[in-house]
Amino acid sequence: MDAHGPHGPYTTIMAVEYNGGVILGADSRTTTGVYVANRASDKITQLTDNVYLCRSGSAADTQVVSDYVRYFLNQHTIQLGREATVKTAATLVKELAYQNKSFLQAGMIVAGWDKYDGGSVYAVPLGGTLLRLPFATGGSGSSYLYGFLDQAWRPHMSKDEAERFVVKSIALAIARDGASGGVVRTVTVNEHGAERNFFAGDKLPLFHEEIPPGRNSLLA
Repeated sequence: MDAHGPHGPYTTIMAVEYNGGVILGADSRTTTGVYVANRASDKITQLTDNVYLCRSGSAADTQVVSDYVRYFLNQHTIQLGREATVKTAATLVKELAYQNKSFLQAGMIVAGWDKYDGGSVYAVPLGGTLLRLPFATGGSGSSYLYGFLDQAWRPHMSKDEAERFVVKSIALAIARDGASGGVVRTVTVNEHGAERNFFAGDKLPLFHEEIPPGRNSLLA
């Protein structure tokens, strides 16, 4: 692996519906090959007041997609005189990903709240498929999570239950995936708006055979 390669798909992102909205989450480690380029990056991007995007893959590719979609959604809102729906935002992301699938390295999750569908989650994996799901995950750390997610997820979770579910899932991925790390960031979106939260790396739960981070630890 080239230590000087492009920012890669080495990350963990996820989103889950709960009873009243959605919660998006991501780790904060950005890698360039085997080199950690940024350990405190923000991989959850705002598209509108009520829709957010989790990004995995090439940081440059996903940032460009989010910039285009944000512009198109702004024009859409001006023309129609109302907020865009989550499905509209997800469809725009899918169209850009699919039409440019030979050029983009981008796996994304669109999630948010609108008055028509409430909280909803859409996965747009590599290649530009669009999937409406009760929860979705992506990035290199996601391969460690599917068994846990299938066992632990349940419908109609409360906000606190869903947030604990997201944080524990990403902490598990960080514990096993060397390309995921840093802190866990979350965004909660519901009818009242969006709220960001932050969970420091040394406050995350530890799992089997993990070394507790000590003072001045570089484990994060």
